[in-house]
Amino acid sequence: MNRREDGSFDEFLRSSSPRLLRLAWLLSGGASSAEDLVQETLERVYVAWPRIEPGGTHNYARRVLVNLHTDSHRRRWRENLTSEVPERGRSDSADRVALADQLTTALAQLPVRERQCVVLRHHADLSEREVADTLNISTGTVKSSTSRGLARLRTLLATEGVRHV
Repeated sequence: MNRREDGSFDEFLRSSSPRLLRLAWLLSGGASSAEDLVQETLERVYVAWPRIEPGGTHNYARRVLVNLHTDSHRRRWRENLTSEVPERGRSDSADRVALADQLTTALAQLPVRERQCVVLRHHADLSEREVADTLNISTGTVKSSTSRGLARLRTLLATEGVRHV
């Protein structure tokens, strides 16, 4: 029995999809592009599944997702993002929704490298070394990009009256 047939991919799919979707949404800034990014990531992980080390599946998927995002950004073709927020369930408080919207808008204004570094460091909670390995850049670049990205986010969010970022 190979790894695809033992149910491990299904378990991985259930446990990783929400995390990958949040990461993709923060990187791409839009729900539909995030969903597309996650779907393509999962397709590639499925194809590579027999070759992936059992303990490294989440890291592999995260790296695929970030690489796909980088590749899509390099292409000149882009979707037109709207400023409308997708409908959410009634369980979210208005403050959390407003803050998430402001954060997403501010993240979308950062250069791609800064956005990737900030999201991977502070949302995915990766170390500087892990971010550097994921993005195939030096740790110095991670440090400087994260620092510039956070400074820019603070400025952008301060103009909107948001605190504690």
